[in-house]
Amino acid sequence: MMQKLPHIEEEDEIELPPQEEKQAALRYILDAWEEAVYDGLDPDCIATAAIFAALSDLIATYGEEPVAVMCERLPERIRAGEFTVGRTKQ
Repeated sequence: MMQKLPHIEEEDEIELPPQEEKQAALRYILDAWEEAVYDGLDPDCIATAAIFAALSDLIATYGEEPVAVMCERLPERIRAGEFTVGRTKQ
């Protein structure tokens, strides 16, 4: 189980190194996911919504073509285990 981040007031600004920022963002997403499952939402529906939200945000920031190119590499990254949590490598 991941630790929750302490509540940070709006006036408190923190700067995290890029890797720590990614880990903090992931903790927020996983906490929200856990809460949604607890509230009875189907994990497949949550996953679909999360993917849609992520892609929509990336497209708004970078445009459709760069995001499409990034998505073309997803099968390779998935097969390489990049998104597998809790897997032991042999």
